[in-house]
Amino acid sequence: MNQNSQRVRILGAAFSTRGFGYAVLEGDALIDFGRKRIYGDKNKGALAGLKQVLERNQPDLLVLPDAHHAKGTERVPRIKTLQRAVMTVAKQRKIKAVKIAGTELRSALLGNAAGTKQEMAELLAKQFPDELASLLPSKRKLWENEDPRMDIFDAVGLVVAVGMENKTPLN
Repeated sequence: MNQNSQRVRILGAAFSTRGFGYAVLEGDALIDFGRKRIYGDKNKGALAGLKQVLERNQPDLLVLPDAHHAKGTERVPRIKTLQRAVMTVAKQRKIKAVKIAGTELRSALLGNAAGTKQEMAELLAKQFPDELASLLPSKRKLWENEDPRMDIFDAVGLVVAVGMENKTPLN
């Protein structure tokens, strides 16, 4: 279809201490998503895993959380170094890359910069029930670590927010 050729394929990647979550959105379809658990050299493993996802999905646009300049961002140096390496890979592959701050992400999805990751995950599970509803973690207690599946929801949130910005129909 001619209409499909005009759709932008967006890949989002959200890095964490465990590895990374990724999601690919084309039009209103979530066409690939998951998480990669990384052992050993986290940056080397994450970069290799992301290259596999890039190769498999051939995105037009890569979106990452802003780990450098966003106000209130406190990412560890390892994640900042990894993100610079990812931006280099995107440039080498001629993939446009953008970063979005957490407050911008919450504002775009929830209409509230002070919203929570759990609220975003619940919204996304409703938007993509067949794909994400079964992965939705329960609300965590203050003493619990974040569920590793939240990496997926972080990545889906990135692609949906940027998709909205690009006027990609998302119902």
